[in-house]
Amino acid sequence: MAGLPYGARDDVVVVVGAGGIGTAVARRIGSGRTLFLADASRGQLDRTVTALRAEGYAAQGTVMDVCERASVRKLAEAAAAEGRIAAVVHTAGVCAAIASASTNFLVNMVGTAHVLDEFQAVATRGTALVCLTAVAGHYGSLSPDEETALATVGTEELLALDIVARVGDDAVPAYIVSNRAAQIRAQAAALAWSLRGARVNTVSVGVVSTAMARAESGSVYGEHVGKSLDACGAGRAATPTEIADAVAFLTGPESSYLTGTDLVVDGGLTAWMRWH
Repeated sequence: MAGLPYGARDDVVVVVGAGGIGTAVARRIGSGRTLFLADASRGQLDRTVTALRAEGYAAQGTVMDVCERASVRKLAEAAAAEGRIAAVVHTAGVCAAIASASTNFLVNMVGTAHVLDEFQAVATRGTALVCLTAVAGHYGSLSPDEETALATVGTEELLALDIVARVGDDAVPAYIVSNRAAQIRAQAAALAWSLRGARVNTVSVGVVSTAMARAESGSVYGEHVGKSLDACGAGRAATPTEIADAVAFLTGPESSYLTGTDLVVDGGLTAWMRWH
């Protein structure tokens, strides 16, 4: 299942989300390739594409809403028309500090499902998809039946699941459950991707120095997050470049035997929460 030579000129890289992590990923794996960036914000997208073009990247921007299947399909088809899709990196997400429960479910869970579905249709031998999720997805206590449903029901059925109804309007459990759904849906999708000679993995991140993290630090959750980082030993947030390095590994030839797995990049936060 090894990919084609890394960085071939006719390779296409798609990065969903033009924020701090998405931009770092684009810089890390986009050199010498056709680079598609997608974001719901036209302003953010234009600024990022302009900066990347000035640095020599063959970047183009597409306004896209991951919550709308047709929007994701349009991006997937446009990227496939440009050449072989070498990598797709889905970085778009929200958290409880900045979004409602319903938005967490729509963006983190349904949005990820749309990316998995629509890019599977255009994936070819060597394509690697990486979906970024939050380590919060590992903190939930879901039953086996709930996890099976979140992982395997049709995308259109996700919001009708009992677990979504039970969470209701509480953004914190919605954040946890929606990220868990993203993690296990990617795992469940690995077989279908493998049949196309392609791979899919997730990177579960802890606290990363981005605009969203700064918004969270200024919210009611900020003190807890800061104390957790100090206690787990890392003492700091990750930089977007550190996350991009993990993504580069999972989209590159060195990881050709990895699919259906989750790489936790959180400075030890998950290990600390579980054991200490």
